[in-house]
Formats: sequence, C-alpha cells, structure tokens
Amino acid sequence: MPATPAARGRFAPSPTGPLHAGSLLAALGSWLVARQSGGQWLIRIEDIDPPRQRPGAAADQLRTLARFGLDHDGAVEYQSRRGALYQAAIDRLLAAGTAFPCHCSRSDLAASGGIHRRCMARSERPDPAIRLRVPERCTIGFDDAICGTIRQRVDVDVGDFVLRRADGLWAYQLAVVVDDAEQGISEVVRGADLLDSTPRQILLQRALGLPTTRYAHLPLLRDADGHKLSKSSAALPVDADRPLDALARLWGCLGQRPLPPARSVGQFLELSLDQFRLERVPASPFTSLAAAHNADSASAV
Repeated sequence: MPATPAARGRFAPSPTGPLHAGSLLAALGSWLVARQSGGQWLIRIEDIDPPRQRPGAAADQLRTLARFGLDHDGAVEYQSRRGALYQAAIDRLLAAGTAFPCHCSRSDLAASGGIHRRCMARSERPDPAIRLRVPERCTIGFDDAICGTIRQRVDVDVGDFVLRRADGLWAYQLAVVVDDAEQGISEVVRGADLLDSTPRQILLQRALGLPTTRYAHLPLLRDADGHKLSKSSAALPVDADRPLDALARLWGCLGQRPLPPARSVGQFLELSLDQFRLERVPASPFTSLAAAHNADSASAV
C-alpha cells in the first residue's frame, strides 16, 4: 500500500464484547500501516446496533488497546453520536433518486435469495427501510494491497442494499462510508471478512461523490477447530497481562520475520515499525495463532 505523508488509518470495533486475538490483529495491522507511513491512527466505536452491544465493552476495548501500546490520535469517535451525518447522506441520495424507501420483508425476498432487484412487498410498513439503488450490470473492482484485484457484480451478488433499517437503525455500509470520508481516512486495513462488503462501500462512495480509500484486508484468525474467532462465537479475550507474548504471536500471523527479543511493549512496537512489510502479509483469507507460533519457532532455530 503506497504510503503518503497524509495517510490516516483507523480501527473501528463494535462494543459487543472484549477484544479477542482476531480483533487485536486488525488493530495491530492498521496501526502499523498508519504509523509506519508517519500518519495518524484513529479509533471509532461502531455502536449503532444497541441490541448487540454490551455495557462497558467499549471502555474495556480502549483499555486493552492501551495495554498493548496502540496509541491513537485525537478523541475517540462514537457512531451513535453521528446520526445527523448519516441522515444528511441519505437525504442527498433520496433527492438524487439513488436511494429509495423499501417496504420488503425478508419473506418477501425469499424467492430471490434475499437479493433485492425490485420491490415485492405485500403491504407497506409504517417505517420502511432505505436502500441504495444498484444499477444493472454493476461491476465494481478494486486492488486490495494484500488480496490483489477483487471484482464483484454488485447487482447480482448483493442487489439493492440497505442504508437504514426498517427498525430505524443505521446500516453498517452507510455509517462506515460516511465516517471514513468525514474523518479523512485514506488507509482502511481490516479483516478479510469485510472483503465482500468493500465493493458496496465503493459504490456508495461514488454515489455520494466521496473519495475511494485504499484497502488492505488481513487474514482472519481461526481457533484450534478451524472456526473464525469472533465476539459472537465467545472467543476468549486476549491476555492483557502478557501483551508481549500476544504481540509476538500476532506479528507472526502477519507473516513477518521474527524480531529481536524486546524488553517492553514500547520496544517491540518500535522494532515492528522498522521491520514491518505489508507485502509479507499472507493473502490467504485465514491464519491461526498456532501456525504463526510454529513458523516463528522454526525461523528462530
């Protein structure tokens, strides 16, 4: 990923539980890309889905990041306080005819595999969802700094997608696009589970006349049974009392060469900024802590 003096990265966790190793891998990767370029690294809490959130989770996540030395610039932003920005974006899209109210339910769209290409609602809702109108034969492509060239037929694979849900909550796709643009984010480094969402976000950026960010999607961590680590699967939180051990494992997951022994988190991060190379990050969608540990051990012999 080309580095520029004005590079700005971000980490945007959802406050649904403690940070697990997969979350911290995304945080470390995005921090390294931003800091190595001499740029800024911001934190944004994606708290726009209250039913999934846990009280105190955001504060716990911020404490964990601090224990691992991942310092951020500026004040922490919270999506729950940015509703006026999201509404303004929707108003622009509605006025342009690019977005439209939709009364369809999941059952209405079942026959089309859940993909919306035309409204099929049997009745109107009091508060319809708002969707982005995806043109026919809409193909979006981009060059990911890790995964290479990605192309998606958004009309066929996704269809008209939701910007505001029928329950009134903001959709992730809208919030992340508006926030990244408003905060001047230039480098989006995150997990490969969001790779399929990126074409939608680029399409929405274009509809709003916003710049397209540069993307790098990191491999996802799997547990011993081969399952992706996630807060929804009750993955164990990282051990903040042994940050050096965890950072060394995550460094291996990023495909990097072993570092000299470090006496502190600060020294480890200083060494990592000097040695990190984005081109070494594996393009595979999955990796594991065990594989990274074994590779480190073999390389150190």
